[in-house]
Amino acid sequence: MTKATTLIVHWHEHLAHDRRRSQHTVRAYISTAERLVHFLQEHIGETPSALSLMALKQTDLRAFLASRRGDGLANRSTARELSALRGFLNFVAKSSGKTDYVPPAMKGPRLKRSLPRPIAPDQVMNLAHEIADRNAQSWVQARDWAVILLLYGCGLRISEAMGLTGGVLPLGETLLLTGKGNKQRIVPVLQHVREAVNRYIELCPYGPSPTDPLFRGTRGGALSATLVRRMMQQARVALGLPDSATPHALRHSFATHLLAGGADLRSLQELLGHASLSSTQIYTEVDAAHLLDVYENAHPRA
Repeated sequence: MTKATTLIVHWHEHLAHDRRRSQHTVRAYISTAERLVHFLQEHIGETPSALSLMALKQTDLRAFLASRRGDGLANRSTARELSALRGFLNFVAKSSGKTDYVPPAMKGPRLKRSLPRPIAPDQVMNLAHEIADRNAQSWVQARDWAVILLLYGCGLRISEAMGLTGGVLPLGETLLLTGKGNKQRIVPVLQHVREAVNRYIELCPYGPSPTDPLFRGTRGGALSATLVRRMMQQARVALGLPDSATPHALRHSFATHLLAGGADLRSLQELLGHASLSSTQIYTEVDAAHLLDVYENAHPRA
């Protein structure tokens, strides 16, 4: 095992255990580090060590990012790649005892800020009906109905909903969730959502064991997030809704509709499980954008 490989292994352990990053983030950051090492083997003519990594200049990193751009990397992905690079180099320096190390200054690409697009409440219900009605089995219909109501009614990420086990039963007025970075939060559960989940459990042919997945596939295994996304895709096409009507858009809708109803940002931050308030503030822009759309469509002089 080369020194560079050892550094990447330790970087993986740091991200997964010390920083408690999600599996997706860990996988992406490790891939960036591996690509950098592979690039440098040709760029500097040898497998990089901790010292050579810390000696990298701005021109070296620019050359690496240019090679990635040549692979068709978009602006947003380039920005993530740059963030991963900085994190890896800082980790290498800290592991080597270099507390005064500063990575080469690099300005990322300018990103066009896109606002999340919420789905109107009546469209959410239409989606739920369309998805549930696509299956002849009554327990699968109840399952799909419960999933959509849970995503929208509680503002869950799709991974959080699919990660629930029978241990959450019987479902009460609140639900304890473990989200990104193992951050726990409590969300209220509406009566309609509880009734939908209870109906699904009554009809499900697989027993709700505390350690088994709450939502099951037709063969008894865990229901996959990919299948839920596919169901949403088919339903939105049938209803003529835009491509933005995804499972994650239900979470955006949850946040936007709460804010429009008078929820404050701090409470919304807790409900969504955002580590930073800045992540939640985007919904104030969403709400303002919605009001502008209403104004332009309704005002006679617009």
